[in-house]
Amino acid sequence: MTSPEAPAAALAERLRGTLLPAAFTPMDTDGRPLPDALAAYAAGLLGGPGHDTVGGVAVWAHTGRGLFLSERERASVMGVWRAATDLPIVAGAGVPHGVPSNTAEQQVAATLAMAEHAAGLGADAIMVYPCAALRALPDRDARVLDLHDRVAETTGLPVVAFLLHGEAGGYPYPPALVRELLLRPWTAGIKTATLFDAVACQDALAAGQDTGALLITGEDRMYGPSFQWGAQAALVGIAAARVELSARVLRSFTDGDSAAFLAASARLDAFAAVTFHAPIEGYIQRMMWAAVEEGLITEDAANDPFGPPPSRQERTAVLDCLRLLDEQP
Repeated sequence: MTSPEAPAAALAERLRGTLLPAAFTPMDTDGRPLPDALAAYAAGLLGGPGHDTVGGVAVWAHTGRGLFLSERERASVMGVWRAATDLPIVAGAGVPHGVPSNTAEQQVAATLAMAEHAAGLGADAIMVYPCAALRALPDRDARVLDLHDRVAETTGLPVVAFLLHGEAGGYPYPPALVRELLLRPWTAGIKTATLFDAVACQDALAAGQDTGALLITGEDRMYGPSFQWGAQAALVGIAAARVELSARVLRSFTDGDSAAFLAASARLDAFAAVTFHAPIEGYIQRMMWAAVEEGLITEDAANDPFGPPPSRQERTAVLDCLRLLDEQP
């Protein structure tokens, strides 16, 4: 098997300064993926405003409800995206939050199996979800390192670590562990998704400095600031419908255009405020509503039965914000 060491460095360099939408999965009301709707969504997402900043796509991520899909459904989703783009595809691998009956060994085994499945379907890298069961073990940090090592060895692919906080569960890795993960030669980078924990985000990005690995923001509510704290690329759910909003912030920061960066950040923050709020699990449905408004999917494909019941007021807020943004220069 080819060592993932060289591909990890190459992938990190290729993705530096780019945006990876964490794509959702168009579904019917029973949670079954709709391949035709997904194909149309992929074409629109990759060919619309801001597409020149897109360096890859994330599938089976939290936004795409990857951990809730069956193996067959995940294969279908990967097939659509692989047919839609030659850009790198980062596939999530892990177990759903809230399955305490699973032992650490079972969660690790499931993660490895999902990673191997993704590799066989043409993924370019594996984003490893935090294994919640490891958090309770006395040798938890060593076990986390071993999990990532085994994913790389099993798949032969670069690994992206995933610092996840909040109601999605996981294990918020301490800065020392973040640095150890990023010094692994097969680690392409780390995605931070601390939600509202600015200090944890700053600490993780600081720990990754000078490692050569890619520091990826997943901070939809701290998007602009996370670049100022050291992020070098983005993998965000807020780009699941409005790629242009995220792309403008990233481009203006990379170009050193402070005025454009502040203006773009303000636009994105306004949208984030109506999509990424409590209950956070509702953000996927809110992004689907935005995608309907954008013409990326049809109403019958805009369903997230895995999230909390949506409200009419939430949808009105999302659509009002989009219309206001469209009226601005």
